[in-house]
Amino acid sequence: MELVLAERIFPEPVDLTEIREAVKNSGSCLDLHQVRYLQSYLSYDRLRMVCLFEAPDAESVRIASRKVGIPFERVWTATIHEPSK
Repeated sequence: MELVLAERIFPEPVDLTEIREAVKNSGSCLDLHQVRYLQSYLSYDRLRMVCLFEAPDAESVRIASRKVGIPFERVWTATIHEPSK
C-alpha cells in the first residue's frame, strides 16, 4: 500500500459539515477501491484541502473521489520524511 495525497481546491469556502458527511458516506466506495482515509488538512480560508490516504496507488484514490463526488486538483503518491535528530 502507498501513501497518497489528494489536493482539493474549492471555488468557495467549504462547509466542514458537508466534508464530514461525504467522508462518512464514502466508506463502501473507499473499501471497494481499497482506499483508507487517514486525515485532512484544511486551509484557514477553507478553499484548499489536502487529504492523506492509504491505497494501492494514486489512481484508486482518483476513482474513489470521482465516484463519491469530491473534486480534486491533483493526486499523487508520497513518502514521509522525518526531521533529522
